[in-house]
Amino acid sequence: MHTLLVAANADPKSLTHHVLGELEAALHPGSVEVADLSAEGFDPRFGPADRQSYAAGAQATYSAEIAAEHRRLERATDLVLVFPAYWWSMPALLKGWIDRVFINGWAFDHSATAGLQPKLQALTTHLLPIAGDDAALWERHGYMTAFKTQIEHGIIDYAGSPRGATAFVHEAEQDSAEATAQNVARAVRTISEAIRARSSDSASALTS
Repeated sequence: MHTLLVAANADPKSLTHHVLGELEAALHPGSVEVADLSAEGFDPRFGPADRQSYAAGAQATYSAEIAAEHRRLERATDLVLVFPAYWWSMPALLKGWIDRVFINGWAFDHSATAGLQPKLQALTTHLLPIAGDDAALWERHGYMTAFKTQIEHGIIDYAGSPRGATAFVHEAEQDSAEATAQNVARAVRTISEAIRARSSDSASALTS
């Protein structure tokens, strides 16, 4: 089992990075890798070369930058996306990473003749969004339904990646540091326990 944590926040002192550190610590001892997209200078712009790769599908030759991201993901059994919720979705940096990396020919195959063939069945994806508003507001306005439709179904399911845990840190901008810490601890525990449970299940399958 190997977990890749992907974070998208330009501020290294952000709550996003604090949560990232807590989750990394919770998963140790174990095989964990961190991809801090902002610190690494990942370019989220889907340019002409990306369009050519998309059109070429399985015959595409990927840039060194994208090939490196593919290698990181191919090493992983679990992927955790840690990000602030911007406009009820993910930041442009993370969306651009998905646009460029989860591409036709690698994350899925799509053609007019064969249709859609998802390819990420070996990678379980977990989500740890950090939201300023409470869960009731997300439900009341339909934002949670939209979030699940766009990200869980529209991205994770589309690529064939099994859904792991989704654990929000709600009310991230509240004044109470204690309440925020409790929300962070709850979300980190949910994700880390889901990954450990998968690891235990895999170990049991190998010894049975």
